[in-house]
Amino acid sequence: MSFSFFKALRPKTPQELAKAIKDTLMALDTKTVVEVKSLEKALEEVEKNFGAMKVMLLGDGEVEPNVDQIVQLALEICKEDVIALFVHKLSILGWEARKDLVQCWSILLKQKVGSTHCCVQFLENHSDLLDFLVAGYDNKEIALNCGNMLRECIKFPTLAKYILESLSFELFFKYVELANFDVASDAFSTFKDVLTKHPVEVSEFLTSHYDEFFEQYEKLLSSSNYVTRRQSLKLLSEFLLEPPSSHIMKKYIAEVQHFKVMMTLLTDTSKNIQISAFHIFKIFVANPNKPREIKVILAKNHERLLELLNNLSAGKGGEDDQFEEEKELIIKEIERVSQLSNLDS
Repeated sequence: MSFSFFKALRPKTPQELAKAIKDTLMALDTKTVVEVKSLEKALEEVEKNFGAMKVMLLGDGEVEPNVDQIVQLALEICKEDVIALFVHKLSILGWEARKDLVQCWSILLKQKVGSTHCCVQFLENHSDLLDFLVAGYDNKEIALNCGNMLRECIKFPTLAKYILESLSFELFFKYVELANFDVASDAFSTFKDVLTKHPVEVSEFLTSHYDEFFEQYEKLLSSSNYVTRRQSLKLLSEFLLEPPSSHIMKKYIAEVQHFKVMMTLLTDTSKNIQISAFHIFKIFVANPNKPREIKVILAKNHERLLELLNNLSAGKGGEDDQFEEEKELIIKEIERVSQLSNLDS
C-alpha cells in the first residue's frame, strides 16, 4: 500500500503559482458571483493562492524567500496580466485576501529585471488601472486597500506623474472631504504623497495646471471642515517651499486672492490653524516685491493684523523663540507698509 498521499505537496513554481492565481481570479466571473456556494469556493481558492504568493514573497517565518523566485513570480504575474485582475477583482475579494494582496503588491512593485521594475512598467502601459484604484475611494469596502496600493505606486515617479496629470486627480478634492472620516483621511494621505514625493514632477504639474489646481485647492482651505482646513494649510507649505517650485511660490504670493484667504485663516477660531496660516502669511508680507494691492490691504488692516499677531503665540519652547522673532519682523514690515504715503493715491 502506498502512503505517498501523506507526503507534503510540492510547492508551486512561480509560473504555476501565477497561472493558478489567474485561473482562480478569472473564476470570479458574473455567474460565480450570483451563485453563493460557487462564489464561496472560488474565494477560498483565491485566498489559498494569495497565501502561497505571500509565502513566496515574504517567507514563512522559518525559511527566507528565494530572491530568484520572487523576481520570476513578478515577471509571470505581468506576463499573465494578473496585475489587472488584482485591481479589477479587488471588490469581490474577502478581507483576508485583500490584506494579503496589499502586502504582496508592495513587494511586487519593487522587483527589478535589469534596470526595469517590471510591474511598474506594466502599470505604465495599463494606466487605466491607476484610475480604477483612485475611483476605489468611492467604495468604502475597498477604499483603504486602494489607498495603500496607490501610495505604493506613487513611490515611482512615472506613476505619480500619471496620477497628477490624469482626470482622476481631480477626484481627490472630493474624496478628502467625504463624510467617512477613515476614507477621507486615507484619501488625504494619498493626496499628500502625490504632491510631495517627487518635487520636480509636482513643479512641472503646477506650472502647467496652476489656475485650475489652486482654484480647487482654495476650496479646501476655505472648507467648513476643521481637519480639511488644517491639513490643507500644512500641505500647502510643504509643496510650495520645495526648491523646484520656487517659481510657483513667487507667483502664489503675488496674487491677492490667495493673500485674502490667508488673512481669513489668521482669524480662524483654531489656534493651530492660525499658526499654520501665519507661516504662509509671513511669506506674502516678507516678499520684497509685494504687489501694490497687497500693500494697500496691509495698510488698511494694519491695526487689526497687529492685534492678531501680538496675541498669537506658538508656545513650544525653542520653536516659540523662532516664531516670536519671525512675528516681530512681520509686525515691523506691516508697520512700515502702513506708513507709506503713496498708497492713498
